Amino acid sequence: MAEFAVGDIVTAIYKTGKYIGEITEVRPQHYLVRVLAVVKHPMQGDLHSPKDADVLIFHERRALSFREQANIPKQMVKHFEDEIPDYQDSLKKAVEKMKAELAETASQWAEMSLKAIETLEKDYKFN
Repeated sequence: MAEFAVGDIVTAIYKTGKYIGEITEVRPQHYLVRVLAVVKHPMQGDLHSPKDADVLIFHERRALSFREQANIPKQMVKHFEDEIPDYQDSLKKAVEKMKAELAETASQWAEMSLKAIETLEKDYKFN
């Protein structure tokens, strides 16, 4: 497994989202990563029952915000070399991709996820 240092630009998977960020601290089991862009928006619903609509609470899952820091397990961090996209643009693309995938999925979970994403889109204030 590659070792990274403070200042390295990486991709990091956090819960069900994927981000581009900068390592700000190296810890024994984790890297502290400052979010700079979104690659994949987190899935909606219960993390412990993926793609299941029949859960006690159907969670609305926001993407980590710009410059928010998250503790990422070392095995979920990979090197990133491309140009870092603008955070807001990357978030919008990630949301549009998720909506397109959900629209092709005929299930109650997909319908509930689309409703949650529509609410999040208002919060994200896309122009």
